[in-house]
Amino acid sequence: MERDGEHYQQYLAGDDEGLVAIIRQYQHGLTLYLNTYVGNLHVAEELAEDTFVKLATKKPAFRGKSAFGTWLFAIGRRVALDHLRRHRRKAPLSTEDYGDLLPATADDPADTVQKQEEAARLRRALYRLPPAYRQALWLIYYEQYSHERVAAVMGRSVHAVDTLVYRARQALKTILEQEEITYEIP
Repeated sequence: MERDGEHYQQYLAGDDEGLVAIIRQYQHGLTLYLNTYVGNLHVAEELAEDTFVKLATKKPAFRGKSAFGTWLFAIGRRVALDHLRRHRRKAPLSTEDYGDLLPATADDPADTVQKQEEAARLRRALYRLPPAYRQALWLIYYEQYSHERVAAVMGRSVHAVDTLVYRARQALKTILEQEEITYEIP
């Protein structure tokens, strides 16, 4: 993803295609990550747009101290926190808005349906976790970020993220066991 930093520099030099490439690369992942903060996919889409607008209008300096995606997600995180502070209320969680986040890979329709149901149950359990747990697990398992990148995005130390992920996995395991769902948590 080193090219993303180059795309941003390309945009800063006056070529709008650089920004278009960044949006294409990060639009969905950023939206789903922001959804872990606000609990509403439509609001998360708006916040992702706000993040890209901020990138386009304010043109913050990317110093290259972290990966471009980490830097962008941190900007998105601040946009989401600002939104939450302005609205001072927690939006109700609705799993119907999430759609199928995991693509079906089985050829058999029954297997496809079963995998989609398992993924939906896992997402519902994930959204029952406290926001910090949910965000850490989302970044690690859905965005495949390292603990170092998660620490940079969440504004925490790597040790704090390690502890957070451990506790989040334990809490998720408890929820899954309570609902009698068998799902392998790595």
